Amino acid sequence: MHSVNVTPSMTPAVDVRLRPAYYFSSECLGPYVTGLLERCTSIFELKKAMATDLAHGNAGVSDGRGVVENGALLQGEVIVQAGARIEAGARVIGPVLVCTGSVVSAGALVRDHSVIGPGCRIGFGAEITRSLLTSHVFAKHPCFVGDSVIGRRVNIGSFCSTTGLRCDRGPVAEPAIEEITVTLDGQRIPTGQTKFGAVVGDEVVLPAGSVLSPGTLIGPGTVIHPRDHIGGFLPAGSRVR
Repeated sequence: MHSVNVTPSMTPAVDVRLRPAYYFSSECLGPYVTGLLERCTSIFELKKAMATDLAHGNAGVSDGRGVVENGALLQGEVIVQAGARIEAGARVIGPVLVCTGSVVSAGALVRDHSVIGPGCRIGFGAEITRSLLTSHVFAKHPCFVGDSVIGRRVNIGSFCSTTGLRCDRGPVAEPAIEEITVTLDGQRIPTGQTKFGAVVGDEVVLPAGSVLSPGTLIGPGTVIHPRDHIGGFLPAGSRVR
């Protein structure tokens, strides 16, 4: 099944659990991230809107160039806002926006069509690709975040990984052709995307070694005890053992 384009009539945006406001508060997000969340009616629209903004230079103009240390490797269009820093030994492949107060440390990899929101810390061995980190996300250890949206003050433990491809129907194809769906109240809802990792709400801590299935939705304030696999929809304030 090939990917389809999501239109307002196809997206059940009336369901609060599919709205950005269910997962993310508007505090301390900076102008670009705040505007992005406000104009997207569904969480399924965020990645596409962000990618379009970055590809066309519409992710906002930096208020001053941040610090790029000698020895950092930048390719393509990389916007480093004032107060942000990319350290020697980090690699950033644009288009990417690194917002005020964020640090991409030595040994980190940030790849195409990603926004690192204000105050984030991306550490050695962390890889971020095609993802939005809204604000003050800590990914300070080896981990992988792909095709995902991560909320404010989320801590991503060592060796955590999102997964964005279906692998339950034979060999994995690249580019992907199987659409990712999410399940709410027993109904499968199309995302319109063949790569869709996770949406993780504000102030969630992902324990070390956690693996998130494609299409995982985690509401804000959820407490997850150590476990190896997480999937499906977890309402706000859940306690998961």
